[in-house]
Amino acid sequence: MVSEYVRTDRFRGARIHLCDLAGLEVRDCEVTGLKIVDCYGGDVYLGGDFERLVVNDVDVTAYVEAELDRRHPARVLARDAASPEGYRAAWDAVETLWGATLDRARLRPEAELHERVDGEWSFVETQRHLLFASDAWLGNAVLEEEAPYHPLGLPAGGMPPDRAANLGLTVDARPALDEVLAPRLARMAAMRRVVDGLTAAELDRVCGRKPAAGYPDQEYVVRRCLKVVLKEEAEHHRYAVRDLAALESGATG
Repeated sequence: MVSEYVRTDRFRGARIHLCDLAGLEVRDCEVTGLKIVDCYGGDVYLGGDFERLVVNDVDVTAYVEAELDRRHPARVLARDAASPEGYRAAWDAVETLWGATLDRARLRPEAELHERVDGEWSFVETQRHLLFASDAWLGNAVLEEEAPYHPLGLPAGGMPPDRAANLGLTVDARPALDEVLAPRLARMAAMRRVVDGLTAAELDRVCGRKPAAGYPDQEYVVRRCLKVVLKEEAEHHRYAVRDLAALESGATG
């Protein structure tokens, strides 16, 4: 039976020495200062948002970022958006990418779209998460809607279940793709309307709300909130096409 450790600091500052860690998975954890030294293995995978990554004394941070940008140009547009025109260009790219990818996904059996590849979110779960992200950062923070959260939204794994329930989310739901796409595409259309009407003054407007309870009590500006939506869309599209390729080839874990 696999041992699971959730929301614990028992390993903070620990030293693991001469242990068999084959198959160990570390997910959604704070790893600043993590060191893996004099270890060996045939297949090591790292995925995450690392400010600096050093492999065998070689800083590979810039190389990894440059290669990701080369493969996924939309992430550059999302990251570098600064003017209303930049936000519109980034959203144009996001819409184009997801349009093609949704067409591609619909060619797969529905059951496959609920399949997790190597423990990552399924395609449907990814759509649910992007629905939640846009509900929080666009519908709630920017638009200040009365009821911004759709029940099928899926928050990040770090959100406590009671907080998700307080937002009206049914985390354990198992909806079909089209059930999720109805509110998801409606939210994408709302984002289109917002970026089409953007002005420099609107980008610098301070939002009257934070994205959701539990987020830090600080100032949230429209440009920041919209950029979160753009980055979420670009990065999760990258994950989605990676996993679709595995489903199409039959190479799922």
